[in-house]
Amino acid sequence: MSFPTLKNDVFLRALKRQPVPYTPIWLMRQAGRYLPEYRETRAKAGSFLGLAQNPEYACEVTLQPLERYAFDASILFSDILTVPHAMGLGLHFITGEGPKFEHPVRDEAAVAKLAVPDMSELQYVFDAVTLIRKELNGRVPLIGFAGSPWTVACYMVEGQGSKDYRLIKSMLYSRPDLLHRILEVNAQATANYLNGQIQAGAQALMIFDSWGGVLADTLFQTFSLASIRQVIQQLNRGEGDDAIPVIVFTKGGGLWIDDIAQSGCDAVGLDWTTSLARVRKQVSDRVALQGNLDPMALFGSESAIRAEARRVLDDFGPVGSGGHVFNLGHGISQFTPPESVSVLVDEVHSYSRNMR
Repeated sequence: MSFPTLKNDVFLRALKRQPVPYTPIWLMRQAGRYLPEYRETRAKAGSFLGLAQNPEYACEVTLQPLERYAFDASILFSDILTVPHAMGLGLHFITGEGPKFEHPVRDEAAVAKLAVPDMSELQYVFDAVTLIRKELNGRVPLIGFAGSPWTVACYMVEGQGSKDYRLIKSMLYSRPDLLHRILEVNAQATANYLNGQIQAGAQALMIFDSWGGVLADTLFQTFSLASIRQVIQQLNRGEGDDAIPVIVFTKGGGLWIDDIAQSGCDAVGLDWTTSLARVRKQVSDRVALQGNLDPMALFGSESAIRAEARRVLDDFGPVGSGGHVFNLGHGISQFTPPESVSVLVDEVHSYSRNMR
């Protein structure tokens, strides 16, 4: 498939630890509810799923932040739960309550029914990826993504978001065989899904292990990281300078940086509780790092936002050799003032240029 020539490749070069003129920046959930134009498009779509399953709407909201901000990457607008939805679990969204499944997977019979979905069920995602690549016109790279097998399993078993993960942890401790089967299906489905995004035009991939940090040590390696590694091993990423880079982000994963860095990924995403300098020294620049501003810093004054941006950049250190992508330590809050993002992007670009 032929696409326009990429004009700004600083993000990809940073992920590959190649020389860059400044630190690239994008934000998790950069296309979202903090932007009034997003809220208008969602209202037109009628629902979150109506938005995500319509390639034209998904393209529209993916591009919206790029019209406001000089981000160095775009990320596909979708949801990590599209895969289990394609498995027939009945995903729906209730205003103010988040995602829910009509058919959660909680017993042996439900697990036995699970199967890797036909990727044609997710064609709307692949169509969106291709459309976005064309509409970007080479402005910046497009990131595709998926949830980690463990994180997706949390929603599948709990049936919704959870504060204590009681149901899935009960399964983990009482019937680990069932959980391993769920993870096996999820890993294969996720690999197929990400390969479909690559084929459709994604230029980088991110695996969101949002709930990996709720696991105990050793259990994280067994029930989360092992499945992530399986996914990465199955990706058709290409080779050499043209290989598709992969970012793995485990919220609360600071304790397991060495393990995550050895998963086969090109970059490790960090939340705001971890020092970039310490991690950089720990991994000896074997992988790039992404992060890690506290999203709540964007509610500070302009001077405070600029100071925090400089602190994160100083923590990583000189950027000439690449290896750092600036981001938040988790998704941007829906209540974030849009003008605060303008300040952040300006400071990251200008300050990092002067660090060279």
